[in-house]
Amino acid sequence: MQIQPNVRTIEGALFEAFVKSGAVSKDNADDPVKVSLARAARTDAGVHAAGNVVNMKLITSPPGVDDLVASVNNNLPPEIRVWDIMTYDTHRSCDSRKYTYFFPTYLLIPPRPGSGLFYSLRRQNGDPPAHQFWDFIDQPSEEAHSEASDQVKLAARLKELQRKRAWRIGVVELDALRAAVKRFEGTHNFHNFTVDKDFRDRSNQRHMKSIQVADPVVHGETEWVSVLLHGQSFMLHQRKMMAILILSVRTGTPPNVIDEMYGPRGVTVPKMPALGLLLEYPVFEAYNGKIMAANERIHDPNDPEHRQLIDFEVHREIIEKFKNEYIYSRMRAIEDNQAIFDAWIHTIDAYTGQDLLYLNHEGNIPPESVIKKGERRANRFKDRKQFNSTDYTNGTQLSSLPFLDADCEEEEEKFYEKQTETED
Repeated sequence: MQIQPNVRTIEGALFEAFVKSGAVSKDNADDPVKVSLARAARTDAGVHAAGNVVNMKLITSPPGVDDLVASVNNNLPPEIRVWDIMTYDTHRSCDSRKYTYFFPTYLLIPPRPGSGLFYSLRRQNGDPPAHQFWDFIDQPSEEAHSEASDQVKLAARLKELQRKRAWRIGVVELDALRAAVKRFEGTHNFHNFTVDKDFRDRSNQRHMKSIQVADPVVHGETEWVSVLLHGQSFMLHQRKMMAILILSVRTGTPPNVIDEMYGPRGVTVPKMPALGLLLEYPVFEAYNGKIMAANERIHDPNDPEHRQLIDFEVHREIIEKFKNEYIYSRMRAIEDNQAIFDAWIHTIDAYTGQDLLYLNHEGNIPPESVIKKGERRANRFKDRKQFNSTDYTNGTQLSSLPFLDADCEEEEEKFYEKQTETED
C-alpha cells in the first residue's frame, strides 16, 4: 500500500492518477509529501485490499473535469479503483479495521499418516483415530519411499490433491472453527502472533471486536471458507492467528492453546500464506457519530458544513463485484494452478522438530516448544518466503512439482527413515 521509492505501490499509482487528472498542482506533482499523503490502514506487500482511505490535499474541481472520481479511475489500472472522494481530514479518525482471510477447507484435514506432524501427535497423544480421508493411502515401504521417482511422487500428490479438493467440511470442523475464533475476541497480548516482540512490550496489546466464520462455499472443485476479523488494530504478520486456528482444529488441539499463547512464554507460530488475506476496509464509528450529530443540527444536506459519513457499505455492490473480479477470482486461480495452500500445509506436516509440540490433545505448551532468548534451537521451524507473496504470475504450474519442495522432501525422507528404524 504505502508509497516507496522505485517500488510499484497503490499510493504511488493513486498519486500519479490524481496528478494526471489535474487534482494536484504542478508545483506539488513532484513529491507526495507536499500534499500530505497518508492512509488509514497499511497492507503488507502482496496483501489485497477492497477498501481503504487515503488522505491528501487536492484540487477537488480541476478545470475541465466534471467527474473527478471517473477521471482518476481512467488514469488507474483496473485493479485499483477509487470509490469516492471526500473533502475533509479523515486518516487520524480510524477506530478499527476489518480483514477477511479466505482459505480452502481441505486445510482442516488431519495430518497425513507417516508425516512428521503425524508422528509428533502420535508420540504425545497415542495412536490417533484414523481419519477416513486417508483410507486410500497405502503406506510405502522405506525402500519404496526413498526410491520413488519424481514422476511417481507427482502422480501420488496429484491424486491426493484431487481428493482434497473434493473434500467438504463437516459440522464438527465448522463448529470447532467457530468455537476457536471466540478465543481471539477481546483484549489480549498478541506477542506470539507477530515478530520480534517482547511479552512486556505494550504495543502487543490488541483488541478484537468480533470474528465471524462464514458458511463454506464451493468454487470450481474446491470448497472455501472465509473468516472476517474486526479489530481495533492489527500487527505485522498477524496471519499467525489464522495459522493457529487452522492447525488447532485439524490436529484436535483444544482452543485453550490460544489462551496459553497470550502468556509470557514465547513460541513459534507459522504464518498463513499472504494469498488468502484481504483488508475489507477501515471503520470510522466515532467519527461518523460526530458527523451525524453535527448534520442533525444543520438539517439542510446542501449546506456547505454538511458532511458525508465514511461508509463503505454505500458502495457494497460495486465493491463486491470488484472483489470477485480482481481478488477472489485471482486467489482461486492461483490456488487451482499452483496449489499454494497445499504446498503450505505440506511444509507444516513435514516438520519434524519440537517447535509445534503445543499441537496436542491437552492444549498446553510443553517446555520443549518454548523459545528462550539467546538459545539456538536445533531444527527450528522456518517460514518459507514464497508464502509471503500473492504474485505468482511467473510461478510454476502443478506439473512442475510446486508442492514438492526439495528441502521439505529431503527433511521428510530423513525423518521417515529414522522413524522406520525406531519402529523396527
